[in-house]
Amino acid sequence: MDEPEQVLDWLLESDPALRWQVERDLADAPAAVWEATRARVPHEGFGARLLALQDPDGQWAGGAYFPPDADPTGPQPFTATTWALTSLREWGVEADRLGDTAARLVDARWEYQGLPYWGGEVDCCINALTLLNGAWLDVDVSGLVTWFEEHRMADGGWNCAWVEGSTRSSFHSTLAAVRALREHERRTGATTAAAAGEEYLLERRLLRRLSTGELVAPWVGDHTYPFRWGYSALNALDHFRAGGVRDDRMAEAVDVVRSQRLPDGRWTRSDRFPGAVPFEVDAPAGEPSRWVTFLALRVLRWWEA
Repeated sequence: MDEPEQVLDWLLESDPALRWQVERDLADAPAAVWEATRARVPHEGFGARLLALQDPDGQWAGGAYFPPDADPTGPQPFTATTWALTSLREWGVEADRLGDTAARLVDARWEYQGLPYWGGEVDCCINALTLLNGAWLDVDVSGLVTWFEEHRMADGGWNCAWVEGSTRSSFHSTLAAVRALREHERRTGATTAAAAGEEYLLERRLLRRLSTGELVAPWVGDHTYPFRWGYSALNALDHFRAGGVRDDRMAEAVDVVRSQRLPDGRWTRSDRFPGAVPFEVDAPAGEPSRWVTFLALRVLRWWEA
């Protein structure tokens, strides 16, 4: 699809963490251009700010997933190590810019039972991020691939609530798992259960309950960035786009994304994650969002190509 010139110009007026992706995926800039912008990420703007917050022991905010001073009765904070690594990876920071971070995190422990950081813990979404971040930093996290194989549910997906006895898969957990497993496949050439998890989502048209055909929940249309652990039609479509998997069962989800486009060609940001952040990287909820607009335009361009 063709993006209005004023929207593209607006997107290009962004932090290098977003700008290089706009240049590459929407503006069709030469590789030398977007690669030069990407190289600025660790030194300017969001990337530089987040790298500067790293603790001497390699962690962020003193914790693996939660800062030690987090209020257990409050909303999930997004300031600790796993969230910082995830953002830096998504923003395109090269692994070597993290120096010996991976080695320093060998001594880090999860808040759950003090388990070793790179071994993961019991939560599907946490383990998915650990698999992604570990692969990015060249850590041997192949044990987590086995963990996902062992914890896949009979209906084809995953659920973080398996610890509490759940036997039915979750949209959130399944998308997190297949994203991590597909990345492992890309890097190693190995076959995983990713395809089965993707089929779980496709059978439900990325939106609906298989049993009744009803919308699984209103949050499938809540589009925000960062994605965090949350599922949405846009998040799922972006995963399938990245893997080059196109299926007619995605069409309704594409319509959900397309229908939320404003008359001026932009999208607003939903607000689903109220927890503390190191700093804001996007517009407030309800206002036009550069990140969501970029992600939506990239998905629609792929779908309509």
